Amino acid sequence: MADDDKTPAREIITDYAQEHFRYFRTPDGTVYAQKNGHPVARPIRSQGATGSHRQELMVGLFRDGRGVFNGSAIKEALDLIEALALSEGVQPVHIRVAPGFDGATWLDLGRDDGQSVRIHPTGWDITIPDPREVCWRRTQLTGELPLPAKDTDGKGVDLLMRLCNFANADTESLALAWLIGCLGPSVPVPAPFLTGPQGAGKSTGGRMLIRVVEGMSGDLRRAPKDEANLIAAVAAGWVTALDNLSHLTPDLADAMCCVVTGAEDVKRALFTDGDVYRTGYRRPLLLTGIDVGLIRPDLAERLLPLHLVRPKVRRTEAELWAEYEEILPVVLGSLLDLTVKVRAVKAETPTDLRMADFAHLCAQLDAATGLGALSAYRASLDDLNDDVIEGDLLAQTVLRHADTIAPGAAQRMTSTEWLHLLSGLYSGEELRPLPKGWPTTGKVLSDRLKRLQPTLAALGVLIDSGRTREGRYIEMACSPATPPHEQQAF
Repeated sequence: MADDDKTPAREIITDYAQEHFRYFRTPDGTVYAQKNGHPVARPIRSQGATGSHRQELMVGLFRDGRGVFNGSAIKEALDLIEALALSEGVQPVHIRVAPGFDGATWLDLGRDDGQSVRIHPTGWDITIPDPREVCWRRTQLTGELPLPAKDTDGKGVDLLMRLCNFANADTESLALAWLIGCLGPSVPVPAPFLTGPQGAGKSTGGRMLIRVVEGMSGDLRRAPKDEANLIAAVAAGWVTALDNLSHLTPDLADAMCCVVTGAEDVKRALFTDGDVYRTGYRRPLLLTGIDVGLIRPDLAERLLPLHLVRPKVRRTEAELWAEYEEILPVVLGSLLDLTVKVRAVKAETPTDLRMADFAHLCAQLDAATGLGALSAYRASLDDLNDDVIEGDLLAQTVLRHADTIAPGAAQRMTSTEWLHLLSGLYSGEELRPLPKGWPTTGKVLSDRLKRLQPTLAALGVLIDSGRTREGRYIEMACSPATPPHEQQAF
């Protein structure tokens, strides 16, 4: 055969690829390849260790007797495929949890055969999702889950709680509500913060919770040094668990707030001058530690304290995890049963809590089981407010001054006047020096009070700001519906 009659390698590869794979683009413009009939999709430009589309294309061509092709031919073919895919429809890809059709949600079991759990209003079943309904994206952080057991009669929940060292039933109900929330792709959930004395099994308890959703390969990690590393870890998995926290920098605390309630990161695309790469994320987050020191008010609203106690009987790691792995199918099956039951219940949404979706989930759990998760959640937020006040001398000083304001009355001054008043109140007659971190200008004071607004409002002190012809002002009032609080000690 003459050279002119030979089919170019790039055409052979392109024809084979379009015959065996479906190509589409995501809302951020990334082109993915999905093997026909399989729910897992891979970005065509990926070179990841979990297997790239280039590799599966090369293997398929070889095994089907089409030949072995060099890198330049495959690159030319993929360039054409990518260009063609940009004119196709848009479909998102999901990690671990995804919304489906008709009110259903999906849980990726991480299996090679693509079997997943479809959670629908009448129950749940194990099946392979239609690729046009759900496309899974997997990374090195995507572990394999066992096939969940059917007809568990709820005993899996009891087995899990028996292995964890939770302090009481209220803590167990909050942990259970969080696990159910992790199965909802559209429900932002607060970050559990497992606390307790040394030896209470905080790290072990954290692993047990995340492995219900992430499989036995799920593990805790050290806190990243900066926001960029945190976002990279969050974007590659579903549940992110940080172990043994002892201090939170302001930047890391702000990043955690974004992870819990959702945000988007925009960076310049590699090898370009004007293009950008978008990464949207909202993920369940879990923390462990004895104490992280000062908790910022905005982060406190997004935390879920789970208290643990030291066990009376110690067990070896090998024995503990062998039992856990054995009961994990039953635990997962019971959790899925309870999730279906909770989602079927109607409950009012509390309108006074920041994490309203999670509060509504707690109300549904209470209606379905009678556990009292919502009251436990409110009590945990009250404890966090107390922690914020105890760690913030400015908040304590504001509360001390608020005791002098009559209920229902208000006091209005400029930020500079407030700074002078509060500084003098803290220093007292003995002219005590102002502590490190005390506001130095009216603007700094105004910003600090804005962060403290929710915490102070929970104690009946209302902070507002505005502008008149004379200039800006800050107003402090005491809610008439809330009795005066007890004076905070310095």
